[in-house]
Amino acid sequence: MNKDSCSSLDSLLADVRACRACAPHLPLGPRPIVRAGADARILIVGQAPGARVHASVIPWDDASGDRLRNWLGIDAATFHDESRFAIIPMGFCYPGRGNGGDKPPRRECAQLWLDSLLGKLPDIQLTLLIGQYAQRHFLGARRKASLTETVRAWREYAPAFVPLPHPSPRNQPWFQRHAWFESEALPMLRERIAQLIGT
Repeated sequence: MNKDSCSSLDSLLADVRACRACAPHLPLGPRPIVRAGADARILIVGQAPGARVHASVIPWDDASGDRLRNWLGIDAATFHDESRFAIIPMGFCYPGRGNGGDKPPRRECAQLWLDSLLGKLPDIQLTLLIGQYAQRHFLGARRKASLTETVRAWREYAPAFVPLPHPSPRNQPWFQRHAWFESEALPMLRERIAQLIGT
């Protein structure tokens, strides 16, 4: 990646992190949390930062992140290596609490920034779509009727995309009911990740 491309991405990321478009709607205020390097080959698209991540400003700095890194077969240092992984959620700021969990990601982030960010990441070869919001945006009509069916159909979207359930501890019952995810999908995912990061 040439120096101008890196500088262009850095400038865009600075603009994203300065965004205040949703400030009136955010209970803890705006704090966009996005990470990307111009050479990244893997893109992780989740929902939105939780309260703990809002406080630490470190993406996936929680129990969900621990499980996600286990799924990928990598350690935290590798996960946070921006030359390998871009981390761009559907909503960049903590949206606050709703009934039974965090509120959905705000739509303004994708509308204002997502296409521009993706345009600065030409080397992405694998996009992990974590949860229904990412799957809806990137897969569109190719999605199945439910998240479970979409995740089960991962072969239809590979190698460019891999749909995943959210790794939240709240989803433990889902993992117990769908043992095929660990036995079938995760070995493929770990192999693909290892190929792309050169381990």
